[in-house]
Amino acid sequence: MSSVDNRAAIAANLAGFRRIAVPPDGRKPASVAVCVVAQPGTGACLLITRRAPSLRSHAGQWALPGGRREAGESATDAALRELHEETGVRAALGDVLGVLDDYPTRSGYLITPVVVWGGRVSPAMRGPASEVAQIYVIPVADFDVEPRLLSIPESPAPVIQLPILDRWLHAPTAAVIYQFCQAGLHGRATRVAHFEQPVFAWQ
Repeated sequence: MSSVDNRAAIAANLAGFRRIAVPPDGRKPASVAVCVVAQPGTGACLLITRRAPSLRSHAGQWALPGGRREAGESATDAALRELHEETGVRAALGDVLGVLDDYPTRSGYLITPVVVWGGRVSPAMRGPASEVAQIYVIPVADFDVEPRLLSIPESPAPVIQLPILDRWLHAPTAAVIYQFCQAGLHGRATRVAHFEQPVFAWQ
């Protein structure tokens, strides 16, 4: 499938997706960019960052480009801004393919995932060293698998994990990417807000 076909197919699937918005209830609104890029020979890929080890919260964790929304900023505008700030990829409103379900986090954020078409990207992408340790371009096919679900004594809900570079990706990032694969690639209205985060991410 060509990059044009990828973009059109994902956009068509997300056009039929009816997202679920969650009331903030005191949570801080945030956005993440599920940025789909076209890589020769590997098809559609996602941009994944590794958070800088010096950050006060969630240091060193895998993440989608994103962060807290500024006052008066829409979910989409925040996702596009954070994508550019953290990776250098500049996308416009016309590159937004859809919006997924809100995901409330244990650490007090309400994440709105915005799916963005990033096209071809430079292998020399770089974010601010104070926030981003490294940027990875991971084939979407690597994530389009059955997730691993774990039981933990601290919660009745299952912890979701997806494979990433011989390691495991956790919620919220794993939950968001799993929903993207289900809704964006297969047109399925799969919900993920019930999936739990690992205890180390609760703070």
